[in-house]
Amino acid sequence: MASFLKVEGTKIVDVDGKEVILRGAGLGGWMTMENFITGYPGCEFQIREALAEVLGEKKARFFFDKFLEYFFGQDDAVFFKTLGLNCIRIAINYRHFEDNLNPRVLKPEGFAHLDRVISLCAAQGIYTILDMHTAPGGQNGGWHSDQGTHIANFWAHKDFQDRLVWLWTEIAKHYRGEKWIAGYNPMNEPADSKHSGLITYYDRVYEAIQSVDPNHIVFFDGNTYATDFSGFPDDAATRWPNAAYSIHDYSVFGFPKSPEPYARTEDQRRRMRRSYEKKREWMDKRGLCVWNGEWGPVYARREYDGDATDEINERRYNVLKDQLDLYQKDRLSWSIWLYKDIGFQGMVHVSRETPYIKLLSSFLQKKYRLAVDSWGADDKFVKHAYDPIVALIKENVPNEEHRKLYPYPVWTAEERVTRLSRCMLISEFMVLEWAEHFRGMSEEQLDELAQSFKFEHCLKREGLNKVLREHATLMAETIQ
Repeated sequence: MASFLKVEGTKIVDVDGKEVILRGAGLGGWMTMENFITGYPGCEFQIREALAEVLGEKKARFFFDKFLEYFFGQDDAVFFKTLGLNCIRIAINYRHFEDNLNPRVLKPEGFAHLDRVISLCAAQGIYTILDMHTAPGGQNGGWHSDQGTHIANFWAHKDFQDRLVWLWTEIAKHYRGEKWIAGYNPMNEPADSKHSGLITYYDRVYEAIQSVDPNHIVFFDGNTYATDFSGFPDDAATRWPNAAYSIHDYSVFGFPKSPEPYARTEDQRRRMRRSYEKKREWMDKRGLCVWNGEWGPVYARREYDGDATDEINERRYNVLKDQLDLYQKDRLSWSIWLYKDIGFQGMVHVSRETPYIKLLSSFLQKKYRLAVDSWGADDKFVKHAYDPIVALIKENVPNEEHRKLYPYPVWTAEERVTRLSRCMLISEFMVLEWAEHFRGMSEEQLDELAQSFKFEHCLKREGLNKVLREHATLMAETIQ
């Protein structure tokens, strides 16, 4: 029987005061679609508009609704539970609940798919955490804030902030009695250059949620993509009772741009440990509860990495194991990124034999070659085109401090060029090409494409799932 979870000091506990360690994954690419997860270029709003242009509004809505229906079903929840995991962080897009041209008016269909998935998880004894992955105006310059710009306008316009506080009030009101919801994550990866705006928003949204739902935990991401708590108030414990603090602990060794292949050397483990400890240091000094809301390597794919695939992935599994060892020692609750995708990071991924992947196969190859996705991209085929832009900037802006534009150090000068000139600009020119693949399709054909994302048409990433299952079993034994 579920009970409302709460924070006591550094721990999450149930109604009897028994410690609960949340172990789970992020349900990304679903109610917030992401380009590397489902294979489109650019941002979600761009592909939704393009598909409506190619198919018409009615058919486009039909396809996306079927996609939402099939992406996570009962079979997914059952499988997730077999791994010994107990929590899913659900990434949601504000656009499901209100429209920019009709703000503060709740869409009647907004909760339909979310209600369904929360119920499916609850039936399997799986907690959920609701994560606002996008915000009106964009809370950061990432593709996953679904704004198509690198300017985080959420922090520049109070009306965007007012709208999100309103929306969280409606969400909390809707779910205030749901005990299988562990809590609310009111903003994913904020990037507030002044730091103070984030605290003002957290004060407002915390008060708004508490006014209608005092029972659920609030999970606060750190600033600058959940890595920096330096601007947080020293009175956080009394200011925000029943709150936990979310880090995102991606290790550089789990990505193609790793400084060197991960060999589990003592120096590499020390650097991994220091990166993790630095992110949670502020909370540890104050005896606050830490939750790792995102982490995890990406994986090689045979169609792109050839004979090196197995060797690369074995190293990535070692990154995974060594991070889990750190978390186990700290009894840390975590949510790995990612549950499902088309084959880059997910615990399960869509089979290459499905109609969706067959339809887009050559397009996905082109996306890979042009490295138009920001997440984990390998730019080896296009690096020669962008390096001169970086060199031009460095030559003409010789003062290094002037090149440290926020959100530095997450975005270096190289990363800024990558995001703006490659992942935003080039991807915009590819959006209609993606949509053209669907031209002339009937609803039956669109339904068949969407069914590609059903669990029965997915493959399991056994190496990843084996590590997660073993760790979950070990943690379950630890807390008994």
